[in-house]
Amino acid sequence: MNRYLAPALTLVGVPAGLAITGGNVDTTMTLSLAGWLAVFACFVSRFPRTVLVLSLLTVAGMRGAGLVGAGWVWPATAAFVAVVLAGGLRFAVVAGGLALAYGIGWDAFVNQDHDGNWALAHVGGDALWLAAVLAAANAFLSTRRWQRELALRLEQEQQQRELDTLRRRAEERVGIARDLHDVVSHTLAVVGVHLNVALDAFDNDPDEARSSLRLAQDVRGKAMSDLKSLVDVLRDGQLAEPVEGLDGIERLADQVRGAGLTVTLNEFGERADVPAAVATAIYRVVQEALTNTVRHAMAQRVTITLRYAPASVLVDVQDDGTAPELVIDGNGIAGMRERVAALGGALTAGAGKSGFTVRATIPYGGRE
Repeated sequence: MNRYLAPALTLVGVPAGLAITGGNVDTTMTLSLAGWLAVFACFVSRFPRTVLVLSLLTVAGMRGAGLVGAGWVWPATAAFVAVVLAGGLRFAVVAGGLALAYGIGWDAFVNQDHDGNWALAHVGGDALWLAAVLAAANAFLSTRRWQRELALRLEQEQQQRELDTLRRRAEERVGIARDLHDVVSHTLAVVGVHLNVALDAFDNDPDEARSSLRLAQDVRGKAMSDLKSLVDVLRDGQLAEPVEGLDGIERLADQVRGAGLTVTLNEFGERADVPAAVATAIYRVVQEALTNTVRHAMAQRVTITLRYAPASVLVDVQDDGTAPELVIDGNGIAGMRERVAALGGALTAGAGKSGFTVRATIPYGGRE
């Protein structure tokens, strides 16, 4: 909970609530109650349970002294929310239940101004308010936990894919090394045999010597061709990387929707012209952007826009969450930027109109 939000809401909400419920017996006492609860709320992020107990005791004391005329638990709403968000739902329920029980006893048996029906009606209203607050706070906490778990799964999935890719590349390089060994050793052995034959027959049978030299030359030529092919594979990096492309973006969107976010996917243009390498880069950019949204942005909505032009594609992922004042290029953003730059494109990441935006432009016109 924001360190300034709880005190501010308490300072404004308590006088307003007492005015609405008719509990404003004395304006000075109402403001005093709001002020003390706001002071307690300043420490709610560090000591949520202590603040809740102090807040309930303060409310009970001022109600018992007749300084305020309404509310047993709702003035401490900010403290209840903080306790639930800190994982203390059971503590909040017990504390609220005790406060309500005390309120019923006081209004029904100690306070002679009202009867039992009045006490049940007013304490019942407090109970309904408390139940709604605790349910909403617990639902929010559960949603955030699910979003963090989903973000972790997305990150683990990406890491696993990268590990699998590294493993496949290592296996392919081992295969290439094996091929190089076989080509070189076979060539040297065969050429060596023919050179020995030519050397032995050089004086006695020049024709056989020339024939052996021609065979050695042929073997050498074939070996050079094979070596060139293997070196070209290493130089060009033409190693398999079976990563999902554009068809996998909808699956990413469905995963994030499962975390409670509203995800909109908009596509404009013809995706059939997009090369495989560019499609892979688009998938990776969207995947990393959604992962950051779920983990850091505190967002409720995210929009993915893909615009396919004849010579380029624009990828735009924008959420409505909280954008950091300073964007630090971690592994995720740096990896996206490097992948896009390798294809001749550019990527930016930072605060957008209402949240955080990742935007990449990747050219592909004229590519093979």
